[in-house]
Amino acid sequence: MKTAFVTGGASGIGLALVEACLARGMNVALADIEASARTRAAEMLTGHTGQLLLVPCDVADRASVAAARDATIAAFGPIHLLCNNAGVGTGGRIDTVPPPAWEWLMGVNLMGVVHGITEFVPHMKAHGEPGHIVNTGSMAGMNGFRGMGPYCASKAAVVSLSEALAAELADTALGVSVLCPGSVNTRFYESRRNAPETVPPPPPNSREGRAIAEGRPITIDHGISPREVAARVLHGIAAGDLYIFTHPEMRSMIDDRHARLSAAFDQAATFPGDR
Repeated sequence: MKTAFVTGGASGIGLALVEACLARGMNVALADIEASARTRAAEMLTGHTGQLLLVPCDVADRASVAAARDATIAAFGPIHLLCNNAGVGTGGRIDTVPPPAWEWLMGVNLMGVVHGITEFVPHMKAHGEPGHIVNTGSMAGMNGFRGMGPYCASKAAVVSLSEALAAELADTALGVSVLCPGSVNTRFYESRRNAPETVPPPPPNSREGRAIAEGRPITIDHGISPREVAARVLHGIAAGDLYIFTHPEMRSMIDDRHARLSAAFDQAATFPGDR
């Protein structure tokens, strides 16, 4: 692969993906909505053989994604690796999350991936060279978690979308992976810093609300490092993995879910109904 495009590339997992690709000699477009973060990232990403391009990109805006794609092609030529990584989070009980928060979260987490696919995949298919699409999901997309309903819904959609995309691209030179990490040491809980003004602040008794009131950062200190995630992603791409997991200790959660699903099918098989 020669050129990578990474959304949400100025921090967290995205920044680690950018750095990992540059270290392997790829040219990389770092796409991010936050100008100051793009500048800080560029100051950190030095000494690599690959070239770096900073591009503003609001993944919730299809035109912005298309413009970022065109700028990347103009600078580097064909794009081979697309990382639909940008994501935001908001918590709260499902029945209390206000509509603007739902719209913002789905606009970034789901439609951001959709816009990446619709604006990049035709180009990647047309140039005919081997390529890969990585969509960042979450373990929250594999199982529902209390207090994270909107986020779980958005990431479950990304998982299903990736499965469908893999089937649709099976006869092309393009591979598909969905990344489903657990806790990663990022600024995930600070994603509201880029939210539109229509999105209300977090409840004062939430983790986000307390941290904002106390003027402290909200990093996930107990998570694995973003660099570890990026290394796992590149390994998964090389192996052609559809699912890329980073926390093997969470397997029991998935096994429990599959057991419940199997039990539900058993119930369906024995239900007499109107037979």
